[in-house]
Amino acid sequence: MDPHAPAITGLPGNEARRRLAAEGPNQLPSDERRGALALAAGVLREPMFLLLLGAAAVYLVLGDLREALVLAASVVVVLAITIVQERRTEDALGKLRDLSSPRALVVRDGIDVRIAGSEVVRGDVMRLREGDRVAADALLLESGGLLVDESLLTGESVPVARAAGDRVFSGTLVVKATALAQVTATGPRSELGRIGTSLAGVDRGKTSLETETARLVRLFALGALAICVLVGALYATTRDDTLGGILAGITLAMAMLPEEFPVVLTVFLALGAWRISKHGVLTRRMSAIEMLGAATVLCCDKTGTLTENRMAVHGLEATEKEAALVAMVIAPSVYQPSGSRPLIARRTTA
Repeated sequence: MDPHAPAITGLPGNEARRRLAAEGPNQLPSDERRGALALAAGVLREPMFLLLLGAAAVYLVLGDLREALVLAASVVVVLAITIVQERRTEDALGKLRDLSSPRALVVRDGIDVRIAGSEVVRGDVMRLREGDRVAADALLLESGGLLVDESLLTGESVPVARAAGDRVFSGTLVVKATALAQVTATGPRSELGRIGTSLAGVDRGKTSLETETARLVRLFALGALAICVLVGALYATTRDDTLGGILAGITLAMAMLPEEFPVVLTVFLALGAWRISKHGVLTRRMSAIEMLGAATVLCCDKTGTLTENRMAVHGLEATEKEAALVAMVIAPSVYQPSGSRPLIARRTTA
């Protein structure tokens, strides 16, 4: 950096506060925290729970208060399990999000101040140092051989060089040297924020278990309704008792309804979410447990997704002639002739 360059004063404090209020905090888009009523409404919209409430209402109309209370209690238990599990997961994810939020060293009123990444605004001048996580998209004003790890954004594990006039992006990591950069975009307007915005609009759809269970519930409900009408009509015709026929049909239909489906499914999914949480895995929605349990092959692209973000040669299998040529180039210390048989040479670092 040029020692004769004019001093950097950065944004005035009052202007930074004005921009923060006008443009919002420098945070990635996230799902809005849903209240207990919203969670309950989402659960009760499912066909299984509507059927459960309908069955409780029918028992109540028929005067069977005990059965009505049992079914209503089942609904309350399922709602409580769902709300508590999702609230715990949201709280944990919120804490992790706060811990992962980078801090930034910015120049305000000519003074270097360390602030939370969420308080960085457009026009701020950031000082980037080795080990810093870039808090927002910025244009480099000065650079002393800056190397940036952009694997979080691009998937490429090799650091890239950035010079004055180049852009650096939110979420990337400074691995070498220092630089001075002026913020050009924050929050959802950054490149990383645009990715988050596009992902937020993806339709999650329903899992196979949810789709199949909803289909079974509809079939049972239609079958129970048909049998209810048929039995009621036969009873009323053969015994000349219309009210008795209606009650008989409703009783038979209620015996066919799968009231236990929503309770059993919710309890088992909640138990699955609780068990994997003991291993440090958080489940935002309990329906994801089914997808995790059904997975047989996990395919990941790019070094660093599940590894240490360092490429390595772990094995070499070739014939004698091929292995000799390769070993002389990349692994002379591990080459061991083995006659005419194929050989396997092992190496743990590249």
